[in-house]
Amino acid sequence: MNRYLQARERAQRASRDRVSELDSVSEREWIAREVIRLRIAQMIVNEHNKEGAFKIPIHLALGHEAIAVSVAMMMESHDQLVLSHRNIHYNLARTALLKPIFDEYLLKEEGLGAGRLGSMNLENEQAGIVYASSILGNNLCVASGLALGQQVKASGGVVIVVTGDGAIEEGAFHESIEFMRSLHLSCLVIVENNEWSMATQIHERRCSLDLKEFARAFDAEWALLKGNDPIKYVEALRSYRARAIAERKPLIVEVSLKTLGDWYVEAEGYPAGKYINYHAGPAPKVGLTATWPVLREDSRDDPLCVLETLFDKERLEIMASDLLNELHEEIA
Repeated sequence: MNRYLQARERAQRASRDRVSELDSVSEREWIAREVIRLRIAQMIVNEHNKEGAFKIPIHLALGHEAIAVSVAMMMESHDQLVLSHRNIHYNLARTALLKPIFDEYLLKEEGLGAGRLGSMNLENEQAGIVYASSILGNNLCVASGLALGQQVKASGGVVIVVTGDGAIEEGAFHESIEFMRSLHLSCLVIVENNEWSMATQIHERRCSLDLKEFARAFDAEWALLKGNDPIKYVEALRSYRARAIAERKPLIVEVSLKTLGDWYVEAEGYPAGKYINYHAGPAPKVGLTATWPVLREDSRDDPLCVLETLFDKERLEIMASDLLNELHEEIA
C-alpha cells in the first residue's frame, strides 16, 4: 500500500477520534471539521509563502473549501478526480494530510510527487486524483478520455473534472462537452465561477455566457450550487453523480463562489485604495490567529461564516484550535 495512503487512513482515524471526544461523530460534524482543516492548512501555507519559503507558484483556494470537501465526501472507490492549476483544496480534502503537500511545495523528495510535480500539476492517484494540469482547459480533454475508459471498463465510477469560469472560454471546454455527450459518457464538470480570470472580471473580458443554456444546446445537464453550505452540497453532488451515471451524459455543475484574499493598496487616484484581486502567490492581508481563523468576508462568501449558522460557534472554535495545533505538529 502506498505510504501516503496509509498515512491518510491513519490521519482520518485519528481525526475522527479527536472529534468524537467532543460528541458522537456525525457526517455533518465531520464535514464542518474538514472545511476548517482546509482553511487552516491553506493559511499555514500562506504564512510560509509570505516568508518566501517556496520557489514555485502556488494558487490558494481560500473560499473554495465547501465544494472541495463536498466532492471528496461524494466520491466513491472507482471515481476519478481531474484538477486544474488551482488544486490545493481538493488535494488537501482527498489526501487528508498537509505534510506531503507541504513537502512537495518545498520540492522535497518526501513530497507527494517526490518534489517533481510542484503545485499546479499536483496529483495523488491513490486518493483518486489522477491528473492535474497547469494548462488552461487541458484537463477537460483528459477527463473526456478517462470517462470513455470508465465506460469501456464498465467500472461503475464517474469522472469529476474541475475547471473555472476562465477555462470555459477555451475551445477545449466546448469540444470536451461535445465529445462526452456524443459518446454518452458520465462526467461531472465542476465549474468554479469566481467571476475572475487573473485580474479581469467576466464583464471586462467577454460577453455573458449562460452555462445553463450552453448545456441545453448540447442536451447535457446543468445544476447550480451557491451559498457555501457543504451539508447541502454533499447531498446535491451525490444526486448529480447518480444522475450522470444513469443518464450517461455530462452534468455541468456551476459553483458560485469567491476566492478570498484580496486587498487594497495606496495608489494615486484611488482615495479608498486600489483593489487587488487575489489570484496566486501569498495573500498579504490574510493572517492566522491562535484559535478561530480570521474571517475574510462576513457573509456567505466565506464558508466559515456559513458554518457559524449551522453549528455552535464554541464547538467550531474547539475544532479549529485542535486542528491548528495538529497541523503545526504535522509539518514541524
